[in-house]
Amino acid sequence: MKIGYRTVKTAVGTTLSLAIAQWLGLQFYSSAAIITILCIKTTKKKSYQTAWERIVGFALGMATSTIIFELIGYHAWALALVLLAFIPLCVKLNATDGIISATVIILHLYLLKHVSLAIVLNEILLLVIGIGMAMLANWHMPSNERKLKESQAKIEANFRTILHEFAAYLREGNQHWDGKEITETARLLKEAKSLALRDIENVAPYDCAYYYRYFEMRERQFEILERIAPSVSSLDQCCQQGKLIGDFLDRLANAVHPGNTASYYLEELEQMSDRFKASPLPQTREEFETRAALYHFVGEMKRYLKIKRDLWIKQKKKEETEKHKLNRTK
Repeated sequence: MKIGYRTVKTAVGTTLSLAIAQWLGLQFYSSAAIITILCIKTTKKKSYQTAWERIVGFALGMATSTIIFELIGYHAWALALVLLAFIPLCVKLNATDGIISATVIILHLYLLKHVSLAIVLNEILLLVIGIGMAMLANWHMPSNERKLKESQAKIEANFRTILHEFAAYLREGNQHWDGKEITETARLLKEAKSLALRDIENVAPYDCAYYYRYFEMRERQFEILERIAPSVSSLDQCCQQGKLIGDFLDRLANAVHPGNTASYYLEELEQMSDRFKASPLPQTREEFETRAALYHFVGEMKRYLKIKRDLWIKQKKKEETEKHKLNRTK
């Protein structure tokens, strides 16, 4: 059994909420602990959103229950009318997370059978203590940078292996490669993007999204690698152009890293494409099919490299914009 950081924060925050509410002598003091549990989320952004929805829910719940109970009376069927009015309002205002905590407050009023300033103040303090302790507990969020770097390194290692295996097939024919890096990379990319998005939601401002953009770029490149895998297997390894592409893929595999080398390899690919065009026309159907597969492969690799080049162009423009803003501020 593993006890995570969020579990520890929840336990400590809930206990403190309960203790503070009880120390202040509030009625239904355990509700403060419940609100804390409900407000502690996996990211700061989600916690802030949940807190806001609970405040909205509280206001709607107090208003609708006070009006209906005071007009009709504190009856079970009156409670049904309160919920019929209150829940749709919360949904309309996108405050569905506030329904549960506000319903607890509505039930408090139902049990007390009257509304007074002291009761309203009691409920407000329960809400403030519960939400305040949750925000305090979620103030510190552990950074996922180490895990993101590990995922980045593993994904790049898998990319290198895949490209080397493609190159080996083009030069030497059938290889005993089980392709596990392909399935593993698909899983790693999904997990890494989710982790990077969580990091964005914990950091302000929300434009600190390098890793998310990076993994999104690698995901698009990976889709191309998956697409060209059948093309590689259909190429004739004895073809001279196939061997040239194999050598190119080996060099490209050795250059898989976070840095920008896409422009260099795009130029090399263009030169290779020009050499293919200058080659003698195919004489047989097999040669024609092989040449067609090669052109398709080269086109896909161009798209593969342009994806990374475009990311670096955007990153460069962003850095220049931020530098310009900083200079203007000075």
